[in-house]
Amino acid sequence: MDEWWKRSAVYQVYPRSFKDSNGDGIGDIQGIIQKLDYLQELGIDVIWLSPVYDSPNDDNGYDIRNYQRIMDDFGTMEDFEELIEQLHNRGLKLMMDLVINHTSDEHKWFTTSPEYYIWRDEPNNWRSFFSGSAWEFDELREQYFLHLFSKKQPDLNWQNPEMRKAVYEMMRWWLDKGVDGFRMDVINLISKDPEFPDGPDGDGSVYFMNGPKIHDYLQEMNSEVLSKYDIVTVGEMPGATVTDAIQYTGKERREVNMIFTFEHMGLDQASGEKWDLKPLQLTDLKYNLEHWQNALHNKGWNSLYWNNHDQPRVVSRFGNDMEYRVESAKMLAACLHFMQGTPYIYQGEEIGMTNVRFEGIDEYQDIETRNMYAEKSLQGVPHEKIMESIYVKGRDNARTPMQWSSEANGGFTTGTPWIAVNPNYSVINTTDKDEDNSIYQFYKKLIGLRKTMAIITQGDFTLLHREDEKVFAYTREIRDEKLTVYCNFSSDNHTFEMPEGELLVHNYESPKNTEKLVLRPYETIVFYKKF
Repeated sequence: MDEWWKRSAVYQVYPRSFKDSNGDGIGDIQGIIQKLDYLQELGIDVIWLSPVYDSPNDDNGYDIRNYQRIMDDFGTMEDFEELIEQLHNRGLKLMMDLVINHTSDEHKWFTTSPEYYIWRDEPNNWRSFFSGSAWEFDELREQYFLHLFSKKQPDLNWQNPEMRKAVYEMMRWWLDKGVDGFRMDVINLISKDPEFPDGPDGDGSVYFMNGPKIHDYLQEMNSEVLSKYDIVTVGEMPGATVTDAIQYTGKERREVNMIFTFEHMGLDQASGEKWDLKPLQLTDLKYNLEHWQNALHNKGWNSLYWNNHDQPRVVSRFGNDMEYRVESAKMLAACLHFMQGTPYIYQGEEIGMTNVRFEGIDEYQDIETRNMYAEKSLQGVPHEKIMESIYVKGRDNARTPMQWSSEANGGFTTGTPWIAVNPNYSVINTTDKDEDNSIYQFYKKLIGLRKTMAIITQGDFTLLHREDEKVFAYTREIRDEKLTVYCNFSSDNHTFEMPEGELLVHNYESPKNTEKLVLRPYETIVFYKKF
């Protein structure tokens, strides 16, 4: 099969926050359909759709009650089928979110097939990702069930062959409906150590991340389902190393096409805890991405991302979201898109949307954020300190509504949005997308180059100026071609020797100097040379 996903760009739609078509304040499938021309013009190939399945919505749809029904908030199955048809008519593909580490506790299986879940008479000391114990007592069974996430998200028991069979049947049902692939939510957590030992300080991750039978399960899934369709698969895999990634994505292994690594997303935290902040050291980011680029070259495949529904906005995180917002948004895009791998664009990234600063915890909707706030407050951490962590790392930074226009609520809804729109929508929105120097047009150019330049998908990667703490520079080379990419991650000027080749991409109107390469604040410049 043609590995079309290597040349593709993926755009993630978080449906609740994308576009509301009926004024109820919640984005929906018809809202997505209304904006397909916008996405097609951007040049993307695949939409990754975050969960739209029937759900009590304890964790924004990642707690699934019925895998084969659409959540009422988002519309009907007929709306979904229309979305697939409209996408395919435009030559676009749809990647569904596949959440099969856990379900909702309201899923019928939890009552009718309790053996599909993980039960213990006595809990171990594992902690949930969402704070507190990972075990909840069930009065009916008089046992504890495992929930690595919310207590309304019991983990499935992958040791049960009947459960696996039911999951594969559901996957085939969606693929037969025309879905073009799956993004697999925390898929490397599905295999747990059957002994369930205590973890150090309650951290059980060594016993459930990349667990003992994970490769058996993924190879079985590939054999039973994935290999029978021309689709794309990406596994979200917290804690997966480069070595793990080569095993998961190696072609001959027949598991998944690529994985989401989290290593580069943890470089601005001081400890293992997400909320423990420290400034990013650019050399850490450079070494990390270099390691993944080179280790997977000709052995596996990278997914490239700065943003998603769980991560803060990159222009606020690694760029400058004030005076250099446009420049740094473009610089970060170029830095990522000239690497080897499949790039993922999160809604609003292509217009430079920023983090949000709500005043009180009541304005935040995310369960992880709310639980953390409650836990830290009980520990005596001051409100201001907790809020500062939320402003930097909270998941709702990504979940504020898409900013379509300067109209009320950013043109997202005519009603009251489920979460407040970032107040800067009057300045940051899609109305300037057709202007030559817009961030949108810059993304459009990068996506187009990937389709036409084999060097971007195939070339070797070499890091330049390794110890420079302000500039990220690298080359890509293949046969008689060379790309040289310079990205200034600072508001200072930096001078280098002028690279060889012609100017290919630039986020300023013209270079400052033709003798030397003088990088201005957050400037990116890319040269192309054919020998």
